[in-house]
Amino acid sequence: MARRNRLGMGRGFNFFWGGQTVSLVGDRITVFVVPTLMIFVLHASALQVGIVSMAQYLGIPLLGPIAGVLVDRWDKRATMLACDLIRLVAVAVIPIARWQHFLSTPLLFCCVAVISGATIFFNVGYLVAVPAVVEEEQLVGAYSRLEGSGSVSEVAGPSIAAGLYTVFGAAALLVDAASYLVSAACFRAMRPWGERTVVEGSVWQRLTLGFRLNWQDPVLRRVVLAAVTLNSGGPIFVTVLPLLAYRGLGMSVAGYGAAMSVAALGALLGALVAPRLSARFGLGRAFAWALLLHCLVGLGVLAAPALPAGPVIAVTMGCYGFFMSCINVCSAPTRQLRMPAQHQGAMHAAYRTFTWGVIPLAALVGGLAVSLLSHPLGALDAARVTMVGGTLLAACSFLSAVRIQPLLDAAADPAGDPVLVQT
Repeated sequence: MARRNRLGMGRGFNFFWGGQTVSLVGDRITVFVVPTLMIFVLHASALQVGIVSMAQYLGIPLLGPIAGVLVDRWDKRATMLACDLIRLVAVAVIPIARWQHFLSTPLLFCCVAVISGATIFFNVGYLVAVPAVVEEEQLVGAYSRLEGSGSVSEVAGPSIAAGLYTVFGAAALLVDAASYLVSAACFRAMRPWGERTVVEGSVWQRLTLGFRLNWQDPVLRRVVLAAVTLNSGGPIFVTVLPLLAYRGLGMSVAGYGAAMSVAALGALLGALVAPRLSARFGLGRAFAWALLLHCLVGLGVLAAPALPAGPVIAVTMGCYGFFMSCINVCSAPTRQLRMPAQHQGAMHAAYRTFTWGVIPLAALVGGLAVSLLSHPLGALDAARVTMVGGTLLAACSFLSAVRIQPLLDAAADPAGDPVLVQT
């Protein structure tokens, strides 16, 4: 374990945390700028926006199953560093294409897909990195700090992105490219961790083991089912939101960016509060209720345009982000405490394949639904109907999650330590 400093998590975690904080702010710029470019520069249709949004997650069902197996066998620190450099190049291609006048929807699709592919491998290493550099009792606190960084990026990112886009246009994406360079430098500065794991069995055996581990354990199985349901409806809501704001409500880029930054304060608060909620109510119970409330607050978008669009989106998305932070802070420790360290790479990869594999289809469905409904209903009502449908579908995730806490209580030994899955 790395030497502790006054922050209590160790030098290695602080490098990791610092690099990710910078990178996450950069990510929010790209997430904001890409659909804005499509709508205002390429004049893309709702379906095209949905297709590019789908590319953000398309690699998950294609690469997700093998990613965990390979990352288990690779030097994880070196793998994450390489992923940062690949994403740097893919992001930088977009402003270059804009300057050279060959920016197009297919090119954006390809760049986003490459970023997605590298991110899949990065995220498997990310989930292995945290328990490798902090102790078990610090996991919730570590994830709370990382989730807090994500929330800070949600707060600062949209306003920064809107300002940079207003001044520099597509060149705003170079800030995200630079953030990957900072992240890579932080990995380079860390002490070695996450070296190649010596594992038994073939790649196929390790691959099937990851799916089996997630399905055989009753807690992991319910987390998977809840996440699959959430990700079947939630991405519809998120994909359609810029269409609702720009075309349905007529918001400006600066107005939408400001509303999303205010909204992200809720996500930051959620990251700070989630450890206390999980300690008081239990990880499983906090996870289940956060899922339900995260979805239901999304119905607040229906208040616009009867009420001013900016405040409605800010308040609705603030509550939406608060409960999403609670979900993220509770989910990862719940899964990691059920799994021996040598199987976590395969388990996480299979989990992401199960749960994120439905996101590309959901994003495509969101764009397609708005395209089909826009003619009879108009842009505003088409977006509202589509978002409500996605929200209600995602709310069904509560049904799978509600039994997690009793299972965690039943599986605990007299000392309160969870029983790990045996393989």
